[in-house]
Amino acid sequence: MKQKKKQGIVLHVPKFLPQWLALLSLFAIFASSHSLNYYGQALSKTLLYFESQRSGHLPHNQRVTWRHHSGLNDGLEQGVDLVGGYYDAGDNVKFGLPMAFTITMLSWGVIEYGKEIVEAGEYVHALEAIKWGTDYFVKAHTHPNVLWAEVGDGNTDHYCWQRPEDMTTSRQAYKVDENKPGSDIAGETAAAMAAASVVFRETNPHYSHLLLLHAQQLFEFGDKYRGKYDENIGVAKGYYTSVSGYMDELLWAALWLYKATDKDHYLEYVLKNAYAFGGVTWTMEEFSWDVKYVGVQIIASMSTCKVIREPFHITGHYFHSLISTYVNSLKVLMEERHKVKHKHMLEEYRSKGEHYICACLNKNNVTNVRRTPGGLLYTRQWNNMQYVSNAAFLLTIYSDYLIATGQMLNCQKGLVGPQEIFTFAKSQVDYILGSNPMAVSYLVGYGVNYPQKVHHRGASIESYKKNKAFIGCTQGYDCWYGRHDPNPNVLVGALVGGPDIDDQYRDERWNYMQTEACTYNTAPLVGVFAKLHRLDVENVSFNVRLMASS
Repeated sequence: MKQKKKQGIVLHVPKFLPQWLALLSLFAIFASSHSLNYYGQALSKTLLYFESQRSGHLPHNQRVTWRHHSGLNDGLEQGVDLVGGYYDAGDNVKFGLPMAFTITMLSWGVIEYGKEIVEAGEYVHALEAIKWGTDYFVKAHTHPNVLWAEVGDGNTDHYCWQRPEDMTTSRQAYKVDENKPGSDIAGETAAAMAAASVVFRETNPHYSHLLLLHAQQLFEFGDKYRGKYDENIGVAKGYYTSVSGYMDELLWAALWLYKATDKDHYLEYVLKNAYAFGGVTWTMEEFSWDVKYVGVQIIASMSTCKVIREPFHITGHYFHSLISTYVNSLKVLMEERHKVKHKHMLEEYRSKGEHYICACLNKNNVTNVRRTPGGLLYTRQWNNMQYVSNAAFLLTIYSDYLIATGQMLNCQKGLVGPQEIFTFAKSQVDYILGSNPMAVSYLVGYGVNYPQKVHHRGASIESYKKNKAFIGCTQGYDCWYGRHDPNPNVLVGALVGGPDIDDQYRDERWNYMQTEACTYNTAPLVGVFAKLHRLDVENVSFNVRLMASS
């Protein structure tokens, strides 16, 4: 036997130990390679979900086969083509405000993690999901000062339980214009189109330019003719009421236009209106389709970073990813041309943005985001998961920012490192995927135990392709809504509203606060899943190299 001496103790190493170590290494690599596929699968499923929510004439490459064409006459009564876009959730209304926020978040995820999405093989699907929304916005923006904001209305829609393919409810379209303004929806749609213009800049420059033109016009419209959209479109109230008003959306749009154009006057707009519009006076503990202040504050903190181009490979061609690179700690908050003029205001934006990050981490002395006993961030009872997925995304990108600049987060309870921030963000994602007291995956179709009775008209009724017989308004309620069986169609990739404050979840179709999914729940997860998948791939590669060298 071989002998080794350590501090006078003779260690006997059995001949078979190296073989056992090799076997254990192989097992570890296998386990790691198996786990890395989890986040890759989750990423693929989230992008499938957007195909389930499509309205309009479905394309030949539609992968969700239980859906069919719908809403083919949208806008006809008003003499405008409004075919396309997304249904927001489990009903058949096209609400413009949450649809635009969905596209903004999808685009932001691709901007930050485009390379990772490419490596996961989902880049084309991500761009298709974005373009399905932006194509609709181009149609809906029929004049520089006219935006069609909604098709259908929740009141009549909720009287019926029908597949979108069978809709008999009102498809009246509603618009905002100079006489009936809607700065909030104009601002959010401008943000979505500006962000998407960055995404398509290299792959489709003509389309990118078109989106940017619409974004600039919409911002000018929203800023010149100010008002809340739901004050002029009454049917939006009670469904997507703009509680926060329109000032956050105008700041949000201006920042995305700054990112898309690098024109100083958009940044100056954000700085000039920082106090008047609440950009640096509001400290918030949520970020959502309605409340954009935290997003504004986070982007303002990072808005003046340098941008470099790094090539990556897509289906035989090289495109460029816009990778944010934060040059060094001396230029964290501003490029040289803004350093003297804007430092103080950018610091104020940063302070408010970091309040939110600290609140999620429970690092503020007083005001923090509540948590369930199982560790899930908890903002409110109805569709809480939207706040969780948004928080996971913002914490992830801010962690990356701090790593790139060599900084720490300064909370009231002490300094926090970027790895701790990212670890907490990952814990929220893992909770979503099943690491929770009920062992339920709240991402539908992922894992073995996921919601079976999602509150969703199309998913809960037999597919139109299997049964083309017309299903009437009340017939859907009588025959399908109250069934105790699982939905006949799996709404793969949907993130449902999730558990209550005690981590409890009741999987019933009528329990819409917990079982309804929305496009803006899932959208922020695309970028986060891509990053987590990439990290797992790198971990497996490291283990393989380590074993090869041993």
